[in-house]
Amino acid sequence: MTSLPLPLVLLQLEVPPAPVRERIGEQARWFIDALGLSAPDYIICRPDLGEALPEFSAISGAILSGSWAMVTDHAEWSERTAAWVRAAMALSLPLLGVCYGHQLMAYALGGEVGDNPHGWERGALPVTLLPGAQSDALLAGLPSTFAAWLSHRQTVLAPPPGARVLARSAADECQIIRYGPCALSVQFHPEFNARIMQACQSAAAPSAAEAPPVTESARLILQRFWRSLQPRAQISA
Repeated sequence: MTSLPLPLVLLQLEVPPAPVRERIGEQARWFIDALGLSAPDYIICRPDLGEALPEFSAISGAILSGSWAMVTDHAEWSERTAAWVRAAMALSLPLLGVCYGHQLMAYALGGEVGDNPHGWERGALPVTLLPGAQSDALLAGLPSTFAAWLSHRQTVLAPPPGARVLARSAADECQIIRYGPCALSVQFHPEFNARIMQACQSAAAPSAAEAPPVTESARLILQRFWRSLQPRAQISA
């Protein structure tokens, strides 16, 4: 028998505005580059284009991307993805949500999402781990406060029942949420670098020069999630 890898699915949730897309591509590409993925490692799924969400038996895990959409618009593709998240949770499929994906996971599992009462949180900003957060496998050894790239107008106003909030920022009480052993989400963008942030925010990102301290800890969470899939990413054929 030969062991074949199961791919990670990158759930790309809509596309950036044309000026951003022309400069730096689309969300899936940012994750591919951040993780150094090659073609066998991943598949891209676009629910917003009507594509069917993947069968759970065909993937090792999923990353839900950011988006310029709003969870509270309740678009058909977003609601369909939320239902898929609930089913994935029931089967303990590893999930990592980022920004919109973070909000969508929280909403799908019974949390509340809405406009951030503190307004648009954007730029390179400090994220603070809450007591006990470093016992989480994806957060172990991280500094208690680290900088991350942020750009969001909506937020998780209340986490789902039973979920554990692991980090906050000055303008957002739910920067990292753990939903269960296999599912975590982050409001910030671990896949971003200074170039992506500048393209997304233009002059609104004066702190983009701080790339090394910004990317290191946040990026490590993303890398650890990917590495955690490796034992699952083998099937017998």
